[in-house]
Amino acid sequence: MAGQQFQYDDSGNTFFYFLTSFVGLIVIPATYYLWPRDQNAEQLRLKSLRRVHGRCLWYRLRLMKSQQSIMPTLKKAALLFGWAVFLLLAYKVSKLDREYQEYNPYEVLNLDPGASLSEIKKQYRVLSLKFHPDKGGDEATFMRIAKAYAALTNEQSKLNWQIYGNPDGPGATSFGIALPAWIVDQKNSMLVLLVYGLAFMVILPVVVGTWWYRSIRYSGDQILINTTQLFMHFMYKTPNMNMKRLAMVLTAAFEFDPRSNKEATIRPTDNIEVPQLIRELGNINVKKKEPPFCYPYSLKARVLVLAHLARMDVSEELEEDQRFVVRKSPALLQEMINVGCQLTMMANSRGGFHAPRLVTIENCMKLTQMIVQGLQESKSPLLQLPHFEEENLRYCISKKYKVRSLQDLVSLKDSDRRNMLRFLGEEKYDEVMAVLGSFPHITMDTKLQVLDDEDSNNITAGSIVTVTVTLTRKRMAVSDDWIKQLQYNMRDSSKAKTKVWQNKSKGAKKTAKSKKKKLTKKKAPPAPAKTKQANGNVAGNEVVAAATTVKEEEDEASDKGSESDEGEANKDSPSERDEDSDKQSDTEVDEVAGDDEEEWEALQQSIQRRERALLETKSKVTHPVYSLYFPEEKQEWWWLYIADRRDQTLVSMPYHVCTLKDTEEVELKFPAPSKTGNYQYSVILRSDSYMGLDQIKPLKLEVHEAKAMLDNHPQWDIPDTEEEDEEQEDSDGIEESEDDDEDND
Repeated sequence: MAGQQFQYDDSGNTFFYFLTSFVGLIVIPATYYLWPRDQNAEQLRLKSLRRVHGRCLWYRLRLMKSQQSIMPTLKKAALLFGWAVFLLLAYKVSKLDREYQEYNPYEVLNLDPGASLSEIKKQYRVLSLKFHPDKGGDEATFMRIAKAYAALTNEQSKLNWQIYGNPDGPGATSFGIALPAWIVDQKNSMLVLLVYGLAFMVILPVVVGTWWYRSIRYSGDQILINTTQLFMHFMYKTPNMNMKRLAMVLTAAFEFDPRSNKEATIRPTDNIEVPQLIRELGNINVKKKEPPFCYPYSLKARVLVLAHLARMDVSEELEEDQRFVVRKSPALLQEMINVGCQLTMMANSRGGFHAPRLVTIENCMKLTQMIVQGLQESKSPLLQLPHFEEENLRYCISKKYKVRSLQDLVSLKDSDRRNMLRFLGEEKYDEVMAVLGSFPHITMDTKLQVLDDEDSNNITAGSIVTVTVTLTRKRMAVSDDWIKQLQYNMRDSSKAKTKVWQNKSKGAKKTAKSKKKKLTKKKAPPAPAKTKQANGNVAGNEVVAAATTVKEEEDEASDKGSESDEGEANKDSPSERDEDSDKQSDTEVDEVAGDDEEEWEALQQSIQRRERALLETKSKVTHPVYSLYFPEEKQEWWWLYIADRRDQTLVSMPYHVCTLKDTEEVELKFPAPSKTGNYQYSVILRSDSYMGLDQIKPLKLEVHEAKAMLDNHPQWDIPDTEEEDEEQEDSDGIEESEDDDEDND
């Protein structure tokens, strides 16, 4: 068996192959992922947003960042250097000579393949005289000549050459290790050992340990685990949180503590500037000694958030810290909503403690809107528009116009709107209308059903109810059709808000009374007949009595005619009735089958839609938010949930809609109440970016009693008549077989 030899590459040629492959594995993926995208495309995108978002803080910061950033240039230079090294190594490898060549004895003897034996011997003698060591020739060359001559003349050597490619037979397999030999040289042993120890005993453990320490400190949404635990503690402790308390809990997050987050900073000048802001803001519970609200980092973050909501000017140093706090706040508030939902689910399943109230979770959503727009809760939503100041609102809320919301502003006639906004010049007015036209207008359609049930429209106690909500986003463009639709929606919503329960109860009473009247009218005709049979006199209305007597006479005449007919007709009439009943039953079965097919198709479509939603990944880039004071570009996202506003509880957990670009379909699931009756819920859509664009749609739920469980399925129940028929058939078959046997005998 052939041996194996391992040796380091003394020439270094094999090492170039290894190095080229290693550099290529790094450079090619790095170019795909790290090469800066087309800057012109980003500039064109920003240019297209300039007319609407030109005054936004995030837009101005993005322009400054794109002009000052040198990172794209550095990335390009590093990647180009890597490609230069890779191409240089590839060129070096292409110029290397192949060490392994196939052994050919004819080439050694300078003969053509297929030369005769005499020619081989003649050439061997000539070369022996020339290269024989005794004649002053090279010994190594003579040994190659002798080996080639033996391969062509000796039968065994020739056979080995033809089979193994070597006259000596199978040789040892040589493996070259793609590292230079100086690495294992004794002179360099200490240096190599030092490098190995530094790489595998210091650098690798430090990198892995740093990654692990960071990963265990943060959740999947890049929120500190300590912050999540802090939110859970205070939401458990205070289920009903007002806006002031909520701001204190938000700014106590460990993301704002320099000991937990290096991005947060505490400056020496904070001792002077922060107390000055506290005096300007007023009462913000500075004297509250409850930790961590009394800690310096929490107090500073709370002051900066409140100053942002009041749109107060701060110093340049504090402005940088304020942007950091404001930028982190929406993600932290989303984490608070998630914590509130988890506590609600735990309270519903286990019990033993009070779940966070609906007002607490909705305050988190409202605070997100306030931080993105830089507005206090009591301020008008019109201040989200450019060039609107507090002193200008008196023109809008006057008795003549009564404009208090964005929808009111859109619904005005163009002439009235221009007259009301006469404090704006033409350019500013056009800018306001462009911004207003970019605001979202959402239409919400709901469908209530119970999936995976025989009757999807019948809601039984304890069943899983699915509410399919279709959201359609359009721009808040000022047009006559849109104004009519907006007025219609506002009128419907006002009707739904005012006296919902009274209208529902009155309607239910009216329908109940109308049903009773219809039933009494239907039951009135047979009542006199019964009284006539019992008492022998006619009771009730004369018109009803006359109708009944005429009907009785017609029935008697038909009976006499039927008696005078032939007996065959009497026999056929029941069969005709049976045929008619069979036809009616067939039509009913067809209708039921058609309904089942429609439900089955709808179920299959919903399953396919869910599978597609799981497989496809939609982009979370929807529409940029118009925010004058938010330091980062934000996309339009929404919260969608079902709530019982009467009991102030969540019915379904809030779903964060992050992919609503044009149309989005969302399924909200919740268990139906365990008690039968009528329930009034609300489907609520809230923006996480704009104030005054929330929508509430009533959802009526009628819960019926669940069907009783069957002990035995009807499919497996065999009637007694069928068993008797089968036994009778078996006995008849046995008697027939016995008669046949007797006949054969």
